[in-house]
Amino acid sequence: MEILRTPEAMRALAGRLRAKGLRGGFVPTMGALHEGHLSLMRRCRAENDVAAWSLFVNPAQFGPHEDIAAYPRDQEADMAKAAGAGMDLCFAPEAAAMYPAGYRTYVEVEELSGPLCGASRPGHFRGVATVVGKLFHVVQPHVAYFGQKDYQQSLIIRRMVRDMDFGIEIVVLPTVREADGLALSSRNAYLSAGERAAAAVLPAALRWVEAEFARGARRAADLAEGMRRMIAAESAAAIDYVEIRDAETLAPTERIARLAVAALAVKIGRARLIDNTLLTP
Repeated sequence: MEILRTPEAMRALAGRLRAKGLRGGFVPTMGALHEGHLSLMRRCRAENDVAAWSLFVNPAQFGPHEDIAAYPRDQEADMAKAAGAGMDLCFAPEAAAMYPAGYRTYVEVEELSGPLCGASRPGHFRGVATVVGKLFHVVQPHVAYFGQKDYQQSLIIRRMVRDMDFGIEIVVLPTVREADGLALSSRNAYLSAGERAAAAVLPAALRWVEAEFARGARRAADLAEGMRRMIAAESAAAIDYVEIRDAETLAPTERIARLAVAALAVKIGRARLIDNTLLTP
């Protein structure tokens, strides 16, 4: 697996590969790879001539009270996992290469960035859209892969790609889960054994709302309140939000008449965990 450290080197290689008519796939990551990332990489490898990924802990998406230094890092292990998944290229720049002195340009997707995680993490999605936009320009993929766990992020990236005419296909793959249903996340590493057991309430709440919806419940406020009650009953859980929104616009909905997303963010110990499920009438 070839590792490129500068935007100039990556862009030059991407140009040569495109000139040869090769189809390029791309998986952007911040490292701390788990099976969720690897599922994206394997799909990328299967569908493209060249499979690339990025390893970059993006400072622009961390808020002033979020500790970027504490984000889990193990570059050697990440490289080995990605190579095992069949990736050809890794773009792993330093922060100074992506945000040189005097950097002042950011990308912001309005409306979709405001609710849910955007409300509790101001500026987060501006940082996400900015770095993904830069990565797309540098890596020049034909298709990029994301996971449904980060549903709002994938929606924002889709809109950015459409609005800015990137000409890149965005593929969103299902959330990969532990045996008890907890979504795989780099932040699960923060959980103690007791906190990990408590976190099982999150997929349980999602399973409950799926079952109620299947039985015919359609009033969003009632379904969201039922999820909140389940999660609040777990003493280790501190709810950030539990909401049901239109799956395309993230606008509030009273009665679910078209595709909706039940989304939650809950803090357990040091870990802020997010998850979601889609409700299809």
